[in-house]
Amino acid sequence: MSDEIKPFFYVLWAIHPILEVGIAALMIRRGLLRHFKFFFIYTLAQLVTFAVLFPAYVWRSYSAAFYLFWCLNAVSVTCGFLVIHEVFVDVFKSFHTLRDLGTVLFKWAGLVMLLVAGVVSVSTNSSEMPPWEQAIVTSQRCVRIIQIGMVLFLLFFAHYVGVSRRQHSFGMALGFGCFSTVELVLISSWVGNHFSGPTISLLNMIAYNATLLLWLSYVAIKRPARDGTVSLLQPQRWEQSLTDIHHPLPADSLIPMFESMVDRALSRTPAAADLSTPLPEPSADGLKARAAAAADSFAGILRAAGKS
Repeated sequence: MSDEIKPFFYVLWAIHPILEVGIAALMIRRGLLRHFKFFFIYTLAQLVTFAVLFPAYVWRSYSAAFYLFWCLNAVSVTCGFLVIHEVFVDVFKSFHTLRDLGTVLFKWAGLVMLLVAGVVSVSTNSSEMPPWEQAIVTSQRCVRIIQIGMVLFLLFFAHYVGVSRRQHSFGMALGFGCFSTVELVLISSWVGNHFSGPTISLLNMIAYNATLLLWLSYVAIKRPARDGTVSLLQPQRWEQSLTDIHHPLPADSLIPMFESMVDRALSRTPAAADLSTPLPEPSADGLKARAAAAADSFAGILRAAGKS
């Protein structure tokens, strides 16, 4: 990195702890630790990373902070993955069955990610990076892709689940998604030799500062209530369908039988009946026939109930 860019790079890097301390303080003040504890841990891990790397980078003592950096990077990757689950739980807080299904899928995604990282680290024959570093880097890129998928889901389906774009969970997902997109694009540009290393580091630093400013603005505002005016019929149908799968009605239940009887009775009712036209008076023979039919129907219901 040239001497002209270094001061600007140091200033951008020194802004990180200021913004991160502000985010952590506002989270404590607004009581967000109960809902987003892993995001708070992620912020603290970034503060510790700065306290270790910045002096080592300035004083060029890289060997002293090398292993601690990779340990903190693994913690950041893990917390970044767990923040996705916190956002998902907050979004589907009103839909318990969908939330439970998402938690199961989240655990399977974590297991698959670990398997992919392990296979890539073992199969990659690289003299520049040991296998455990390759596993951390692969896991980080997998988490970045999941974060992009999460923010795309919220952008397209926030209206269906009643989530406001001013909510804290939406802001956290938006910050991770935007930064992940920029980081993956920069990595692809570096692999394709489109940008040099110092340029990529500077652009990545600017993108992360913008992400920190976005998070700070979201935790500074009051969280709005869920929008109850939007139509939530589709997620409610998903919720009911999953509930029926998890808790099916017993085979001897009389509820389906009575529901089918009511449906048949309503289907036989004329669709457009003129209420202004007086109905003819039934004859005595007609009344007796209807009473006998009603008695037979009620006796059939009782026999069916006794058999069940």
